[in-house]
Amino acid sequence: MAGTAPWWKNSRGEYYVIAQGFLFLLVAAGPLLADTQVGSDDLRVPALAAGGILCALGGLLGLAGLSGLGRNLSALPHPKDDAELVETGPYRFVRHPIYCGLIIGAMGWGVAFRSVLTIGLALVLFVFFDIKSRREERWLMRKFPGYAAYRQRVHKLIPFIY
Repeated sequence: MAGTAPWWKNSRGEYYVIAQGFLFLLVAAGPLLADTQVGSDDLRVPALAAGGILCALGGLLGLAGLSGLGRNLSALPHPKDDAELVETGPYRFVRHPIYCGLIIGAMGWGVAFRSVLTIGLALVLFVFFDIKSRREERWLMRKFPGYAAYRQRVHKLIPFIY
């Protein structure tokens, strides 16, 4: 059984969680790691406003995804043994709303600080979540017979786009 293996065997995707935490730290520290602000000082307030809006939207979407999972929520990408497939709430629009919210929030953080490095790290986060979700979806396909049809109807990471 996958749930009994030690964490270092990565049988439930533990390494993804470790890498994800490292990426979050890099994104959060991005504006401090390199002085690569783009645009003139006239863009400071509009960038803060636009970035703040993106951070708020990402946060709301991520929280809606967390709430929508309810008891199915796990820090690991491997579904819990007693999990049920959730296709309601934000999961009607995107298969991974938590990841989507985190990507949008990271992008907003980069925009707010006009940080080229942080925006680049947000793109790295997008690629990371795309890779992580591929592994997660293989587990979900095995667990839920209806997941294949759900995948056909709903985009993976960006609602209505991808």
